[in-house]
This record gives sequence, structure tokens and C-alpha cells, in this order.
Amino acid sequence: MDIQKAIKEKLKEILENKGIVLNLDDILLQVSDERKHGDFMSNVALKNAKKAGLKPLELAQYVSSSFSLEGVKKVEAIAPGFLNFFLESELLGSLVKKIIDEDKDYGNLDLGNNKRICIEYVSANPTGSLHLGHARGAAVGDSLARIYKKAGYDVTREYYINDAGNQVDNLAESLMIRYQQLFGIKKELTDNSYHGEEIIKMAQDIKEKDGDKYLADIESHRDFFKQYGIDHLLDAIKEDLRQFRVEQDVYTSEKKIRESGLVEDCLKKLEKYCYRSEGALFLNTTKDGDDKDRVLIKSDGSYTYLVPDIAYHVNKYERKFDKLIDIFGADHHGYILRLKSALKDLGYNPDLLDVSLIQMVRLFKDGQEFKMSKRTGNAISLKELIEECSIDAIRYFFVSRSSSSHLDFDIDLAKTLGVENPVFYTQYTHARLSGILANGKAFMPFDTKGDLLSTDSERNLLLALKDYPEVIKEAVMENGPYKITNYVYSLAKLINEFYTVCRVLDDNNIALSKQRLALVKACQIVMKDSLNLIGVLAPEKMISLDKKEDIR
Repeated sequence: MDIQKAIKEKLKEILENKGIVLNLDDILLQVSDERKHGDFMSNVALKNAKKAGLKPLELAQYVSSSFSLEGVKKVEAIAPGFLNFFLESELLGSLVKKIIDEDKDYGNLDLGNNKRICIEYVSANPTGSLHLGHARGAAVGDSLARIYKKAGYDVTREYYINDAGNQVDNLAESLMIRYQQLFGIKKELTDNSYHGEEIIKMAQDIKEKDGDKYLADIESHRDFFKQYGIDHLLDAIKEDLRQFRVEQDVYTSEKKIRESGLVEDCLKKLEKYCYRSEGALFLNTTKDGDDKDRVLIKSDGSYTYLVPDIAYHVNKYERKFDKLIDIFGADHHGYILRLKSALKDLGYNPDLLDVSLIQMVRLFKDGQEFKMSKRTGNAISLKELIEECSIDAIRYFFVSRSSSSHLDFDIDLAKTLGVENPVFYTQYTHARLSGILANGKAFMPFDTKGDLLSTDSERNLLLALKDYPEVIKEAVMENGPYKITNYVYSLAKLINEFYTVCRVLDDNNIALSKQRLALVKACQIVMKDSLNLIGVLAPEKMISLDKKEDIR
């Protein structure tokens, strides 16, 4: 039984007798801060007393005297109008059995009812290495995909390959220049060229494999250089993402979208919403709240980048997804309105598209911000950051705040083996649980009744475990993996408080030890599952905080 939902339904029923009609979402019910105030508290009487012509405390007293629900031992009304709910100890205790029985399936929801959702993330141009913005987008997107799957959605992870247009033309030009330079030909990179060391490496590989084969008439081989660059850089991106525990199910090519004729079809259907000015074709997007109308075709006849993106999103709509999520960089803020305006004009529901914007990441080391790679003089790449600190730390910190918030990433903190590092702290807590279970074999099998778990620390832990499915729901509703990160850290704190106060393995109280050991197992299951949702490993053994012994 979902006791929180049942309490809300009972409150709704009682309040309707006083002419107060509410939805369940209108009723606040939260875990009480102190045990003396019960297990849950609500301000529903305080907020709605005027509707019944009563003082808040009078309405609260009416509700408490009318309330009767299996599993709720007592309801008290306190000034100025709060309601405190005290649960039967057996009700919370029974949660331990539920978690152990369901194991990694605990917290699974049917929120999505197997609806199809496409989450597009990273989609970096195959013109160089992934930078920190891409990396944060990867962590957020992959975590969202895991969370949505946990919530019952049929998830497709997608990467849009920008393998057409000016940027890959510039890639081809850059690679051709680097190739010619290897033969002593004096060619200089332009302002639009790519300067990364990966371009030089590809040019060297081409020379080693084919020699001067392309020198005599290099222009006729432009397509070769373009495709070579795209293929090799995309393979490198995929490898970096795999190392980062991120994979996509679908890679959609902009080039193939263009070749399909979908771009021209979209432009034809948008004609009635367009006009020409100074030789360019504009789409009227101000009618949908944009600050100005947007160019689709420039005066020289070339497309703006918006055009193939419109066609790509039409392609996604035509694949009959129930929901679309795009993970964009913060610089795409103004892009959302124009894209949705075009989709609406084409007859698609723009509300099916949800866009999350990823704010920038700043790196700090030795108390100083640093931006440049020592090897290349360019921005730090994901690969270099992985060499600097652990994948677990990067993924944890990159989803530790809302994606709409800027993130300062302290490399020194991320590498610290101490409680001040939240990544280490949560993983250490899981290892501690594993160690208790390994040492508690003499107390097996578990006793999952939970009726002896009565201390404040045990009660707080049980309430937190019970809240796990609700946290997953909140993460889905807000597209916010940070909800899981916050939860797992809070759970770790409660586990360590429990470990400090309660002796788990006690030969003088075997009955209680069996129940506490079962609680430890339940905590281990939820810790591991919640860490997995953000792509962080849950080790069973790690070095202790004082570095003198291993914990497992």
C-alpha cells in the first residue's frame, strides 16, 4: 500500500464533507522533521480553512477526529493548524521485506505505461573532441534515460550527427591543409579552420596509409577527406562516451535527412508562413512569441542551420514517439521558440517536445580556475578530464545540480578520499553496508518483519527508503537527475547515523540483529540502484577514510 497516497485520499474525502474540493496534488504531505511530530505532517487545514469558514485549528481538529485509516496509529492537530500523522511500526517495518523481495525492481514505476520517449543528447559536431559542455549533457541525458526507463518508459537514446553543412566543410578543408603541410606545401589554416591535434593525427594517418596519393588533384578528393574526418572523429567520440558509460541506441545523420527530401518537403509546407525580404526567406515566428522572424534560406540560396533541424524533428515526430526530449547547450535558449513555432506550423504538437538547457561547467584546481589543456592549449576535453579524475566523480558532480544552473567542478574535491567528497562518501557508505552483510552471515537468514525497528534513526531510514519511488517520479516530472543525486547523499547520511547509533550485529540480541541486518540489505539495494540511475558505480570494497584498512 502507498500510505502517503492513501492518507491524501482520506484527507480529500474528509475535506469534501466540509465543501473543500481538492486534487491529491493540492495536498502537501511530507516527512516530519522530528519524531515527536509524527512520521508525516500536512498543512492542508491551514491552507484551506477559509473555504470552510473555520479557523485553521478547528478544521485540523475536525480532520483528526474524523480520520481513520489502517496503518495510521494516530493523527494529532496542533496550532496553528498542522496535522501530524503517526504510523504503526509494523507498516514501516514491512517495507524491508518489500525491498528485499523486489530487489533492483524496487522503485520501478508504471508512470510511462511503456510510452515511447526519445531523448537526444550530446549530438556534438564530429569536428573535434568532446568538451565539458558535451560531457555534462552526456551525463544528464544518460541519467535521464536510465530514470525514465525506471519509471516505465520505452526509451530511445539518440545522437544527431551534424555531418552536412559548413562545419564539416571546414573540417574537410582543415584536414586537407594539414595533409598538404606534411609534404612541405605552404598552406595556412584559416579563421574557420579546426586546429585540434586530432586533425594533425588524421592527416598523418592518411599520409602513412596512402602517401601522396591525393596531392596532385586534392580538390577532387574533398569528399574523401570530409568523410574520413567525420568517420574517425565520430568513432573517437563514441569511444569517449563508452568510457564515460554513455551509449546511444540511434545515430541519425543530417546528411541522410537532407538526401531524403524531407528538408524540401518541410520548406514547401512552411511557404504560407514565410515571406521574402532582401532576397532571404523568413519564417514568421514572432506570431508564436519569438523576438524576431527567422531566416530559413539566406540571400545566397543556402539554408540556415534551422532548416535541417526542423526536418530532423519532423523525422522524430513521424517515428511516433509519445514524448521528445532534447538536451541542448545554454546557447540554444532562443532556438527553442523558433523550432517549436515551425513544428506547430507543420501540424505537429510542439508540447510533445521538451528541451533541457545545459549550463556551462567551470573547472577548478589548486584553488584556481583553469580552461586550457596543457597538451593542446585548447579547452579541456572529456578524455583529459577522465585522465585527471574518476568517471564516478565526474558523473556524480555533473548531475548534482539542476542542468539550468552553472556548475563549478573542483577537481581536488572530486579526488579527495574523505567525507567532504560526496561521491566518495556515498560509495563508502555502500561499501560499509556490504561489509556489514559480509560479516553478518551468522545472523542469516534475515528477519524481514521489521516490527522491532523502533529507534528514530531506524524510522528515519525507513521513511527515506519509502520515499525512493516518489523521488524517481519527481526526477521524471522535472527532467532532473539531480533529484536522485540529492536523494542518494541524504540516504547515505541517514545510513551512517543509523550505523553510529544502532549496533547491527549483537550476539546478545539476535532477534533485533536479524531485523537490522535485513534493513541494511534493503539500504544496500536502494543505494546501488539509485547510484546506477546516475551512472555511478556502487563498490563493495574501498579504502577506509583513515586509509589504514579496506572497508567491504
